[in-house]
This record gives sequence, structure tokens and C-alpha cells, in this order.
Amino acid sequence: MLDATTVTAELRRAATHGAARRDLLTLVATRIHEAGSPYTGVYLYMLDDGMLKLEAHAGAPTPHTEIPVHHGLCGRAVRESRDLNVADVGAEPEYLACSVTTRSELICLVRAGDKVVGQIDVDSDVPAGFPAEEEAAVRAVADVLGGLL
Repeated sequence: MLDATTVTAELRRAATHGAARRDLLTLVATRIHEAGSPYTGVYLYMLDDGMLKLEAHAGAPTPHTEIPVHHGLCGRAVRESRDLNVADVGAEPEYLACSVTTRSELICLVRAGDKVVGQIDVDSDVPAGFPAEEEAAVRAVADVLGGLL
């Protein structure tokens, strides 16, 4: 399970010591991935002129380095301005496959105030891999990250 308290404390310390944005994003991706299963791949996309651009990741690689907001589940999260917890990506026609082994996906928006600035996108090889406590932990990290950007 992801320990959001530890990750957010480390994130705040890094920001206090002047870490650059990319370093903060990489820290988040790395620490979430290090939590182990269900976190197979962790991708931090930042929103830039209608495009989600991959700025950091840990775990399984992705061919999706840029995603227009009118495509995929990541785009849907931005369009609808809400997090998505998808228990079965195979049942979602909008799913953009990163890996044939991915079974579930969690997308938590990163906000600076009320403005969506990016997202933490997490893939899992476990069906329904993100129970409420995991979703809440990633949400907590996304909230702190947004406040630091």
C-alpha cells in the first residue's frame, strides 16, 4: 500500500530545498511505483495547451508521451475534470493501451487551485487494482503536488 504521508512529507522537503518541477514529478512517480503492487506503471502528465505531456514516469514504459485531451481515459479525466478509477480497462473503448498486461487504471488530477495542471496516471496488472484506500493515497499525493507547482 502507498504511504501517502511519507511521500507527501518527502515531496514537501524536496520543494523546500528548491527541487525543480521535473524533480518533484520524478520523485512522485518513483515513490508511488516503489510501493509495489498494484503500481505497475506510474506516469505524470502535465497539461500544456490541450495536450497531456509525459514529464516523468516509473515502472513500465509507455508509448504515449503526448495525449490530446480529446483522446483516451487520461483525456476524459481532464475533459470531465474528475479522477477516474477504472477497474477493467478492457471494458473501456477509450482506453489507450500502454501494455497488454494492464488490467486497471487510476487517474488522479493534479490541480493548482481550481485549475487542472496535470495528472498522476497509474496502471496496474491487477484487475480492480485500486481500492478506495489506494485511490485516497494517490489523491493525497496529487493534492500536495498541485499545491507545490
